[in-house]
Amino acid sequence: MERIKIIPHFYVVISAKWVSSLLIARNLFYPLARNLILYYFIFMINVCIVEDELSQAELLKGYINKYGNKRKQQFSIVHLDDGIDLVDEYQGQYDIILLDIQMKHLDGMAAAEKIRKVDSEVIIIFITSTVQYAVQGYAVDALGYVLKPVPYTQFEQLFDKAITRVQARQQHIYIKVSVDDKQIKLDCDTISYIESQRNNVIIHSEDKDYTTIGPLKRFDEMLMNHGFSKCHNAYLVNLSYVEAIQKEEVLLTNGPSLPISRARKKEFMAALTEDIL
Repeated sequence: MERIKIIPHFYVVISAKWVSSLLIARNLFYPLARNLILYYFIFMINVCIVEDELSQAELLKGYINKYGNKRKQQFSIVHLDDGIDLVDEYQGQYDIILLDIQMKHLDGMAAAEKIRKVDSEVIIIFITSTVQYAVQGYAVDALGYVLKPVPYTQFEQLFDKAITRVQARQQHIYIKVSVDDKQIKLDCDTISYIESQRNNVIIHSEDKDYTTIGPLKRFDEMLMNHGFSKCHNAYLVNLSYVEAIQKEEVLLTNGPSLPISRARKKEFMAALTEDIL
């Protein structure tokens, strides 16, 4: 999703001292300013129904379409017959998963556990015939559960909560990267910087570091319009993590200091100034 700044693009040559002063102001006022100058568009919401009973799957499809018509929201709906189909094909492509618990090959709870290892953000709602599995849902951070036969009123109430979460999440920029043969979806707001090492890149995020195939140029092209800028040929920095500029280094709020190359300095300082303002 594109985020649109309503301030004009401009570039100026400035001193590191002045940038440091702006950084102090940004740390105080940036959360407010960010909300004022950024707009987001809500796109189609991707829903996966994992249900081995065709009648139940069709019922849920009907509920989603009814909900979409009422709320003026578009949905893309995919139906899978078993949890194993979900796990085998999963690449972080869904916003909401409606997951039956009792299935033939891979039950919903086991499927949810596997999904959570690669995607902590997707919303999971269990569809079940018994409440005995409800407590287990907390272990996989499920939003809730609906008992069969599913009444529309209960579905609508739970779906309202799910849509609220999705819309809040759609205000973020995400990237998908391949790590150890798995597709991982990362929130760019949690990435402090991306580092190039030979043929790979290391993505430094708040929770851990991820190593994936490079080159860094590919990430630069994806993120240059989303608050990232290169301070050096080997480093792509999330500008919201910049704490200060000291001589030929950029200091990040979470601790690291990175070199600023002479060739990149002017462009990086201009991008940083625009981000602060």
